[in-house]
Amino acid sequence: MGASPRARMSWTEICASTLFRDRWIALDDCRYDGAEGHPSEATVIDADDDLTELCSRMKRASRRSCAILFCAASHLRRDSRAS
Repeated sequence: MGASPRARMSWTEICASTLFRDRWIALDDCRYDGAEGHPSEATVIDADDDLTELCSRMKRASRRSCAILFCAASHLRRDSRAS
C-alpha cells in the first residue's frame, strides 16, 4: 500500500474495508477498550498482504512504535454479533 496516514477509524470500519480485510495492517495512535485483543480505533498507516514487506516499510520509515495486526474477515463477523 505505502499510502500516507488515513483518518482514525474504528476496528469495525477497518475490518469492513476491502483495502484492509485479510491483510496485515500497521496502526498508529491506537485506543484499546476491553480485552478484545484489538484496538477499538486507530489510524491506519499502511497495509500489505506480506508481513515482511510491511515491516520492512515501517522500518525504512522509522516507524518503530506502531502496532501491526492481521485484519481478518472473521473479526468483522465476530464484532457485528457483539453489537
